[in-house]
Amino acid sequence: MAYHHGDLRRTLLEAAVEVIVESGPAAVSLRELARRAGVSHAAPAHHFRDKAGLMTALAAQGFGLLAEELATAGRDLQETGVAYIRFATRNRAHFEVMFRDELYHADDPEVTAAAVRASDILAERVAERVGDAADSRSARLAAWSLVHGFAALWLGGALPPDIGPDPETAARPVLRLLFGSS
Repeated sequence: MAYHHGDLRRTLLEAAVEVIVESGPAAVSLRELARRAGVSHAAPAHHFRDKAGLMTALAAQGFGLLAEELATAGRDLQETGVAYIRFATRNRAHFEVMFRDELYHADDPEVTAAAVRASDILAERVAERVGDAADSRSARLAAWSLVHGFAALWLGGALPPDIGPDPETAARPVLRLLFGSS
């Protein structure tokens, strides 16, 4: 193919998101992404080398987007939790990859830096609520478990149908049980 592509890396990442939303991470192949982008089957390897490289870029992008979303919540722990759930439900493909490190190179510096940024924001909000007590690690784990679990249950369709159609609205009373209102 003699097709010139302006930003092939971005296009391939977007195509990967589409495939994951349609069929899950296992369905992603560089050949399929090349077909969707209208480029030769070898072109994606120039940007990502292999599927794990592509998934690494997707995970790094996802953790970066998560950090940005968490930062929008300000200093409020409950709203930080809502922001986590908002990220997961609006960025399902990234969410499905980010916490499955068997899909990508988890030791990649870009992934690590982005994951630390996101984790630090949640940790700061929890520390502001519980202080620097010895049990702050447990509090961080409880907060993350609650928001991550809620998001995963929502995405999996496992929550009761009467919880409502909006994940953020549905999450607030649940989060309030652990986080209280700030």
